[in-house]
Amino acid sequence: MPRQFVTEAVMMAIYGQLLAPRSPVEYIVPYTTIMELYELRDSDEPVMSHADDDQHVKLRIRELINYFEEPLNSKKINRCLNVPWAKSSGILLGGQAQITIINSLDNASYGETFDPIETELLLASQREQVPILTDQFELIQRIIEGGVPVQVFDIDDFEFAMEEETFRSSP
Repeated sequence: MPRQFVTEAVMMAIYGQLLAPRSPVEYIVPYTTIMELYELRDSDEPVMSHADDDQHVKLRIRELINYFEEPLNSKKINRCLNVPWAKSSGILLGGQAQITIINSLDNASYGETFDPIETELLLASQREQVPILTDQFELIQRIIEGGVPVQVFDIDDFEFAMEEETFRSSP
């Protein structure tokens, strides 16, 4: 069985290593983060602090959007959008990686501590009982400080998070 993580779609564009893991992995991605890709693509605001990195990531975002818009992938995504919390069939992202879109809903259960996308990540993680994978240090801090009952990994610890022992010892 592949390792599973809840994460945002933009992570696939920013961190190429997520698409080439050493062992099978499934990323569960809230649909709203797919929609966020369009906003990032169309925005004049930089995604990355260095111009070359920003240009590279925006290219990867466009490629990811195009991939999700391919007829088979689009059909898989659209099927899950009719029912709250429904999941798409797996969409392959390489030999070892696949993405599953979840039609998550922000129900404001975490108030103003977390924004709507963060809330959807938390709720999806709780619902699916899989850890969150993020590069947002502030989000990790707020999860820990708030005692939110999810496991979370920094993207820099991706290889560690993929290790089997990590999951055996988790609560």
